[in-house]
Amino acid sequence: MQPVARLVLHHDVERLAELAVPRDDIVGERAVTDRAFEAEHGPFRRYRRVLTADGPQVTEEIEFELAIPVWGRLFAPLVKRALRERRTDPPWWSPPERWDAHTAEVVGLLAVVTVIAGYLGTLITQTITFAADEFGSSDRDQGITLAAVRVGVLLALVVVAAADRRGRRGMLVGSSVAACLLAATGAAAPDLAWLGGSQTLARAMSTAMAILIGVIAAEVVPRNSRAYTASILAMTAALGSGMAVWALPLADLGEPAWRLLYVIPLVGVPITLAVARRLPESRRFEASRERPPVRPNPRRVWLLAASGFLVALFVAPASQFQNEFLRDERGFSAARISLFTLSTNTPGGIGVLLGGRFADTHGRRRIGAIAMAGGAAATVAMYLATGWPLWGFSVLGAVVGAAAIPALGVYGPELFPTASRGRTNGLISLVGVVGSSAGLLAVGILADELGRFGPAMALMAAGPALVALLILVAYPETAHKELEELNPEDAPLR
Repeated sequence: MQPVARLVLHHDVERLAELAVPRDDIVGERAVTDRAFEAEHGPFRRYRRVLTADGPQVTEEIEFELAIPVWGRLFAPLVKRALRERRTDPPWWSPPERWDAHTAEVVGLLAVVTVIAGYLGTLITQTITFAADEFGSSDRDQGITLAAVRVGVLLALVVVAAADRRGRRGMLVGSSVAACLLAATGAAAPDLAWLGGSQTLARAMSTAMAILIGVIAAEVVPRNSRAYTASILAMTAALGSGMAVWALPLADLGEPAWRLLYVIPLVGVPITLAVARRLPESRRFEASRERPPVRPNPRRVWLLAASGFLVALFVAPASQFQNEFLRDERGFSAARISLFTLSTNTPGGIGVLLGGRFADTHGRRRIGAIAMAGGAAATVAMYLATGWPLWGFSVLGAVVGAAAIPALGVYGPELFPTASRGRTNGLISLVGVVGSSAGLLAVGILADELGRFGPAMALMAAGPALVALLILVAYPETAHKELEELNPEDAPLR
């Protein structure tokens, strides 16, 4: 339970008439008396504003408790400032469209589970170079293992397809618990094949988590906030990934010490169960439960699937081989890799936040195309650079490329009807995994043959370049539209 925040302001009595009008900014108020107001709409579990006139002065006292679980303490100071300033336009940090308490609570809970998914999604990436050293494996072996791990998306497809029939909530909770338990088995791996097999199953469950989180988020938030929500979830996923990086220096304790990172996911089990007690089922799923399955638009499926394949050709090896590149080609220790990753990737949060806001206010296509092409170019430059340009290009690639995450990540949930949203996004993810595997195999082989990663990454960058072109010429604009407007097959949400 969060503490109740309190704000006391003093005004000249001449402002009493102005202050006695219900607010309609970060909170939508209703009058209880002529001097007391409660929240009619807004992200509050509890809210009350009271005016007291005393001679030449009016005291305005506001008490509130945000409906945002876990993260509410972070937002409370920002909300205080917004309440003090009484601005009618949304603050830079808030969604473009005001949320109600239900939306704030659900997104807050999803963000908690996203942290777990982020850690699980990057675990083998961060540790495989150390595991390969213990097992005496080559770059080619690492590429094959990382590619094989992605085969788990086939199982993820089964899970998300079941979510279209049985509900989002139960499948999300089940896949999260299973992912944590399966990931932990990697701590006992006797060889690279065992590690790859255990993490194939764990990655399947964490992939299902990521898909279902995106689907639920798109179904619960207002139409002008879907990209913003994607940016918030992307940042919490990055927080989870960052936790794996923070823990990476443990690998310097000894050759088998990388195994400690596989024990940490066990903490995610009780966290998931706590979230499950408060997370409701998607209202849009409930509304579509009795409707028959709807075949998704095949053109949209092919468009997003082809884009996912081309992007994954580049993104997967760029992220998966970064530690190997830094360690073998640039001589970084585990601690220095951790410092590099945190210091150059953390600014990517700026790109994620700005990309989400601009995608909601100015449209997805232009932001997505610029971010896609610019991020790939900077990342290639990073793989070719040494010294301080290596760090600089990594920061640039993180900031610019991150803007594409919310701008384009919302298309999957947006472009397909509720009854097939999970299954279709699973299929698109499957094609993306094929692209990931192809990119990992190609870059792993080329890096062994050429003795360096830079030229191989430059070749793979053709994928994002083609996607940037596709976005401009073939993608529809989905900003400011309800999901039912984009998918007329769905029943209107009442």
